[in-house]
Amino acid sequence: MAAGEQAYLDLCSYILENGVKKGDRTNTGTYSVFGHQMRFNLNEGFPLLTTKKVPFRLVASELLWFIKGDTNIRYLLENNNNIWNEWAFAKWVKSREYDGPDMNNFGLRSQEDPKFNEQYKQQMAAFKQKILQDSEFARKFGDLGAVYGKQWRNWKTSQNDTIDQLKEVIASIRDNPDSRRHIVSAWNPEDVPNMALPPCHTLFQFYVADGKLSCQLYQRSGDVFLGVPFNIASYALLTCLIARECQLEPGEFVHTLGDAHIYLNHVEQVQTQLSRTPRQFPTLNIRQDKQSVFDYEPEDFELINYDPHPAIKAPIAV
Repeated sequence: MAAGEQAYLDLCSYILENGVKKGDRTNTGTYSVFGHQMRFNLNEGFPLLTTKKVPFRLVASELLWFIKGDTNIRYLLENNNNIWNEWAFAKWVKSREYDGPDMNNFGLRSQEDPKFNEQYKQQMAAFKQKILQDSEFARKFGDLGAVYGKQWRNWKTSQNDTIDQLKEVIASIRDNPDSRRHIVSAWNPEDVPNMALPPCHTLFQFYVADGKLSCQLYQRSGDVFLGVPFNIASYALLTCLIARECQLEPGEFVHTLGDAHIYLNHVEQVQTQLSRTPRQFPTLNIRQDKQSVFDYEPEDFELINYDPHPAIKAPIAV
C-alpha cells in the first residue's frame, strides 16, 4: 500500500481508470468507486498535499469551528473562511425574505453565464456582509443546522440530555487508553433531515499503542479533488491536538472512504495534479503554551517548509 501523498494520488488514478460513471444529488455527475483506504504516518510530516496548494488556514479555522460546537458560518467569515457559504446562501435565496435576482442552481450557472456570475458575486457579497453585521440575520440564515459541531459537542439524547462526545473521548483516551470505544459519531439519523449537508465524514475512532495516538476516519462520501485533501489535513490536525492534550505522540491517520468520487467537471484538474511530482510534507508547529484542544485559535499553528505546487481551482458542487 502506498504511503504519504502517493496514497492520495493513487486513489485519484484508480478512480479515473476504474470508476463507475454515476449521477448524484448535485446533477454534476461523478466517476465513483466504493471502499478505499489510505494511511498517513504523522511522524513523517504533516499530510498537507504538495501537488497543489491546500490552504491550511481554512483547514484549521474549520476544524476549530467544529471543536467549538459552532454551526453558524459567522465564525468562519470572521476568520475569512468561505468554504461553507454556499449552503447557507442557498437557504437565504430560497427564503421569502430574499428579493434579488433568481439564484436557482447558482452553483452550476455561475460557472457558465458571465452575467449571472456577476449577479451571484454581488448577492454573495451582500449575504456575507449581512451575516457579519446583523446578528438576527446571521441567526436565521447563517446557521447550518445540526452539523458536525453540534453532533461532536452537543448530541441530544432521547431523554433530552446532551452528550459532549469530544470531551468524553478525550477523557476516555486518558483514563482507559486500551479501550476500543474511543469513538465520535457525527451521523445522527434523527437530525439528518435538519442539516444543510448530512455529514460526509461520519465517524472517527482513536487508537492508543506504544505511546502514540492514531485516528481512523470513516467517510461515507468523499469529493476526492476538493474535499478529501481538506479532510486529510483536518483529521491529522485533530489527531495531533488530542495527542498533545493526552500527552501522547501522534501516530497514524487512517482514512477509510465509502463512495470516493471525482466530479466530471474536476477530471481535467485531477489530471493536472497527477502530472506533478510530490514534494516533502511540511512540519506542523503548535503553540507551546496551550494544551487543551478547546483553547486554540487559527494563529496558534504554523507550517514549516510547506512548498507546494500552485493551487488548482475547480467549481464546488452544492
